[in-house]
Amino acid sequence: MTSEAADTAALLTSARHALERYLEVRVDDDGTLTFSHADVPCVVQAMRLAEGLSVLSLTCVIAWDLPDQPELAATVAERAGQGLFGTLGIVHTERGLDLTLRYAFPADGLDEAALGTLLMLVVSTASQVRSELLGA
Repeated sequence: MTSEAADTAALLTSARHALERYLEVRVDDDGTLTFSHADVPCVVQAMRLAEGLSVLSLTCVIAWDLPDQPELAATVAERAGQGLFGTLGIVHTERGLDLTLRYAFPADGLDEAALGTLLMLVVSTASQVRSELLGA
């Protein structure tokens, strides 16, 4: 039986190596991985939900401080229904809307190439959604 800290550290190390094939990755003091892709800041965290079930959680902040307009919420809902790697979410703040893409998945046993491909599918989707919504 391994410790949760060892499980999550191993997963984050594997994720870091996988992502470094494509991006510059920073490791925060708590082990969290942070990076940006096409102006989309992202963070990867690891957690063990149960013995033998460790997951990576990827969150990408697609846009922030957007106008809180029903049309934008409808556009996001329509885009979310088109099938994505991840879940689009809107957070209402005092300054408007923040839009995130989150994806969590069991990562034990994935080799670095497969892990990198999966992570980049999500990150690329976040960048594409940002481009579509902001007209960049």
